[in-house]
Amino acid sequence: SLFDSPAERYLKVRQSVQRFTVTQLGKCSSDTGNNLPRYVVHSYNFFLFPSTLGVEDVEFTLSASSIQFLSHYGFDYNKFLKDGIPYMNEVQEESFSRHPSASSWKVSSALDRDVLKKAIDEVTCWITAAEEEETMILQDLSGHQMFEVQLVLRQALQNIWTQPLGDEKVMVKKVSPQHRRLLENSRYDCCRKELILLSARGFSNLFQTLVKSKKPLVGHNMLMDLMHLHDKFYKPLPESYEEFKRNIHNLFPVLLDTRTVTKSIWKKCQFPRVSNLLETYEVLCSDLNPKDPVCPVIALASDCSRYAEKKYPHEAGYDAFLCGSVLLKSAHLLLCRSTGDAVEADPSFSRYLSVLAEYLNKVNVIRGGVSNINFSGEDVPCRYPPLLVVHVQGWQGLSKRQIYQEFKALCRFDVRRLSKNQFILLSNRFKHVRLVLRDYKHHPHLQVSVYCHWRHSPLVNCLLQ
Repeated sequence: SLFDSPAERYLKVRQSVQRFTVTQLGKCSSDTGNNLPRYVVHSYNFFLFPSTLGVEDVEFTLSASSIQFLSHYGFDYNKFLKDGIPYMNEVQEESFSRHPSASSWKVSSALDRDVLKKAIDEVTCWITAAEEEETMILQDLSGHQMFEVQLVLRQALQNIWTQPLGDEKVMVKKVSPQHRRLLENSRYDCCRKELILLSARGFSNLFQTLVKSKKPLVGHNMLMDLMHLHDKFYKPLPESYEEFKRNIHNLFPVLLDTRTVTKSIWKKCQFPRVSNLLETYEVLCSDLNPKDPVCPVIALASDCSRYAEKKYPHEAGYDAFLCGSVLLKSAHLLLCRSTGDAVEADPSFSRYLSVLAEYLNKVNVIRGGVSNINFSGEDVPCRYPPLLVVHVQGWQGLSKRQIYQEFKALCRFDVRRLSKNQFILLSNRFKHVRLVLRDYKHHPHLQVSVYCHWRHSPLVNCLLQ
């Protein structure tokens, strides 16, 4: 809603982020050198699934429309469910790190319990007749199941030792109690606490690497992305909007939202008004954006060549590639305008960052009380047309929805109730305000006027009475 303050919008989105999971994350980076092509791009897709290794069972929501949307664009749900990389935030990690030993191990997944039961049955049947130093192989174990099977078997049987063999296999060896004690104290033990934690953290290890690098983080309409990054890999989202802003700025000191950048460019250049990331990329690659000899050349690395041959909209790695490309092309366009088209040969990325300075850390807000959230300063409210007040006469019990439907045919307003028979309308277009004031001037039931605080505020009216 246009009425949303930044804090109100944050709380609305926070409710959604806390309920849903992240299915896929895309990362795109580039090598730069003195020879063309200047930017050699490496794009990656990470299928993610919440860690089930020794932590409380995570519950999340999937919406039917999102499943349908992703299915339409070829999302691989098998990779998400079967091969998704685990992750956890710092609160989950702290809870997990207190209990990663075999003596306190709990298995939350019913599927994993079945796998464990099968493994235990196989080992107990084998061990009664086995000699010391004899071995057997357990097969078809996923990454975290390999840890779980070993920890539970070691806890249950004191005369065995386990060792992963790779390819979803674990070797079980019958050993003496003395040999077992020696192996437990070995630094080569694959089930040491730090290795279990490393596996359970999964993608969160890469997230911490990105945080430590302090590289510019680029996204498109990236508010919800930032909130998911905070919630899933750092800490649960705080209730305080200001605390969220501080945390994100500490994690990622340089943010660049390509939607914020291109909104400004669209006002200055005669480009079609598009907001979709793929459409934005196509406009910047089209003949509407004249090419020049020093325009940045962007080439996909050989292992990412499928993106050069076909479009993969809404695949995370491809969207990351689009984001980086849109940023470079937008920055070059801004550099050309600032220098009167006299751009030096081969401008550096730091030169591009300098022309993007006014957009740094300003993340786009879709239809709200601010046009962007400033993660390194104060948020600046939007300058919208004046509010309108609708006074209802003769129609009993009208709802906000009915008022919205009444004006929808003419133009779009956001609606809030002011009192029992009064509503406030807010639009982001002056022509809509003029249109409504003109067309409803003599309406028999709806009296429309410009909002005046001293006349229409319920608080002021109460004080005056």
